[in-house]
Amino acid sequence: MKPARTKTPRKPPVKKGSQTSLKDPVGVYCRVRPLSLPEQECCIEVINNTTVQLHTPEGFRLNRNGDYKETQYSFKQVFGTHTTQKELFDVVANPLVDDLIHGKNGLLFTYGVTGSGKTHTMTGSPGEGGLLPRCLHMLFNSIGSFQAKRYVFKSNDRNSMDIQCEVDALLERQKREATPNPKTPSSKRQVDPEFADMINVQEFCKAEEVDEDSVYGVFVSYIEIYNNYIYDLLEEVPFDPIKPKWNSCSTPMRNTDFVPPQSKLLREDKNHNMYVAGCTEVEVKSTEEAFEVFWRGQKKRRIANTHLNHESSRSHSVFNIKLVQAPLDADGDNVLQEKEQITISQLSLVDLAGSERTNRTKAEGNRLREAGNINQSLMTLRTCMEVLRENQTYGTNKMVPYRDSKLTHLFKNYFDGEGKVRLIVCVNPKAEDYEESLQVMRFAEVTQEVEVARPTDKAICGLTPGRRYRNQARAGPVGDEPLVSEVVLQSFPPLPSCELLDVNDEQTLPRLIEALERRHHLRQMMIEEFNKQAITFKALLQEFDNAVLNKENYIQGKLNEKEKVISGQKMEIERLEKKNKTLEYKVEILEKTTTIYEEDKRNLQQELETQNQKLQRQFSDKRRLEARLQGMVTETTMKWEKECFLSQSDQNAPPIRLRHRRSRSAGDRWVDHKPATNLQTETVMQPHVPRAITVSVANEKALAKCEKYMLTHQELASDGEIETKLIKGDVYKTRGGGQSVQFTEIETLKQESPTSSRKRRSSTAAPAQPDGTESEWTDVETRCSVAVEMKAGSQLGPGYQHHAQPKRKKP
Repeated sequence: MKPARTKTPRKPPVKKGSQTSLKDPVGVYCRVRPLSLPEQECCIEVINNTTVQLHTPEGFRLNRNGDYKETQYSFKQVFGTHTTQKELFDVVANPLVDDLIHGKNGLLFTYGVTGSGKTHTMTGSPGEGGLLPRCLHMLFNSIGSFQAKRYVFKSNDRNSMDIQCEVDALLERQKREATPNPKTPSSKRQVDPEFADMINVQEFCKAEEVDEDSVYGVFVSYIEIYNNYIYDLLEEVPFDPIKPKWNSCSTPMRNTDFVPPQSKLLREDKNHNMYVAGCTEVEVKSTEEAFEVFWRGQKKRRIANTHLNHESSRSHSVFNIKLVQAPLDADGDNVLQEKEQITISQLSLVDLAGSERTNRTKAEGNRLREAGNINQSLMTLRTCMEVLRENQTYGTNKMVPYRDSKLTHLFKNYFDGEGKVRLIVCVNPKAEDYEESLQVMRFAEVTQEVEVARPTDKAICGLTPGRRYRNQARAGPVGDEPLVSEVVLQSFPPLPSCELLDVNDEQTLPRLIEALERRHHLRQMMIEEFNKQAITFKALLQEFDNAVLNKENYIQGKLNEKEKVISGQKMEIERLEKKNKTLEYKVEILEKTTTIYEEDKRNLQQELETQNQKLQRQFSDKRRLEARLQGMVTETTMKWEKECFLSQSDQNAPPIRLRHRRSRSAGDRWVDHKPATNLQTETVMQPHVPRAITVSVANEKALAKCEKYMLTHQELASDGEIETKLIKGDVYKTRGGGQSVQFTEIETLKQESPTSSRKRRSSTAAPAQPDGTESEWTDVETRCSVAVEMKAGSQLGPGYQHHAQPKRKKP
């Protein structure tokens, strides 16, 4: 007799508000598709794995003054043009599927302009499956052996699930097999070659720590939001919205059997979650079945040929993967028939239609109306993100306009804390999409600042873990060990012979009766012993259950205390973060003020340096003027003294015959060294040397051909006039094969102003000074009477210097 089923002990559920203070930001990722043509201009550059930079292309100017801007945007992670579908799935979608298996919801968007690769990212291409087939592959790899039989779980119209017993599920399976339903895929059917390459994922992926004491069921649904109306893509109606039927006269044919599709309504269930009423949910048992359902709905999705994309999505598509799980009973054989124990989690994969400008798509008629509705719904999504960010940042309580669009109204629960939210921003780096890509980047920047409440963990069932495999461990004998029933039978006394050979035999039957009575007595004793042991075992089991329950309550109390501590710490962290933001804002203001002060300081320093330089020049001009005036005074004094002296000596001295100036040693060949920096004096008397080789830079070749050397040197005298000096010397050959110059004398040519009545004269030896020091000519002669050696093969350049060291001799 099967014992009556009792209620399963459950752990007290965790209160929903215990973790509402824990929030996670919306995960925003960026994927850059490669350019269609290599010669196209690129306006997006990947800086590192978290940053992209937008370059203003040629022809676009963001400011009125024509300046070009380069803006950087940061993401949680950036995927470049060489990123594979597997790398993207491992980072973005793998955690969402893992949460789905552990009873948590998830929402994944692909967002971007038309032609940026959203559908390729979500669906994939032949040989390179996208996120959707990879999510299905990971899900069925994880729960494949723990799936419930078909129709054990049955969906209803209230966004919940019912449980059927094995008999009812079997009857419904037989009924469905007798009347095939096109909505339900068959696992025996071959995979459609049209999408076989998309679901052929080579990499094996599986979730960790899957609950083995539960059974699972997977239901999928597929809807689209077109012109702000919701349509079921799995609903079986003759519907072809883009390609109407035409008759032989090239006019639209009226189809009397045509039933227009009915838009679906949004409703709210008892848990205040939004769902699409009357939406078709199909139970699937493998990746092939699930993708076959998706592909059937994908063919009904509205697409059209626009100027920017040959197959442009004209609607937002939502593919829902609903995972239903329920625990096994205490025996680990059947599903627990308690609806309260069912856990439903959902992963929504949303392929948003591309934002576009109508002047680029050249849209008209229906295409123009579709583009307007697409842009309006995306604008509502952006407005909701901005209001959420404002409420969280500034503590305001503005109403979020979820109801302005079906798209935001459907997923409002996710932003209220019913699951994780991930956004993949797909961008095309070509220059033509620069302005649209800029708007997409700004939306992503706003979205990743929004925080979503962390979803709560599902309640833990109070049944003993490991019960699925416990009966398997107890089933059947192992090896040659005898069964328990065989041991019990062997303990009974043997039966005597029951053969009656004589009619008058009165011993056989009494012996048999006596043996049976002993067996019956022994059986009664064993039953009593078994009942005592059963009662003892039940008492021990009850005691153990009480101990476990007490321990669970104790642990739950500790967990609640820890959660309170964590909540307090989280609030403290939020307070400190707000304080940190305030301090960062103040620091930013101080930095800007410091920058302004530093700029003013630099300007003042530059002005001070300019004034100092001006003062230095004025001071130098003043000293030069003082020196010139002093020279003029000295010369005037000497002139009058000399005139007085001449006037006295003219009375007794004979007349002197004047000679024309002539350079000495005119018979030798000279090197006339005139630097290029010398100025023409335009005087009557000019230095003239016959048989001279004139050079601007002294060189070895010219010195080898001459015996004499003359350097023409100009300098500014104290009275401001140009003074020309002819520095002469003899050329000698050296032991090293070069030439050396030994200076012998200096001639000075000087020009004076006529107002001072100065006379032109050749350089003469200056008289000795009264204090016994040498004259200027003697000092110059002493400094210049040194040898300048040039070795063979050397070249003297403009930096030729006279070394005041004696010529070195070889040892």
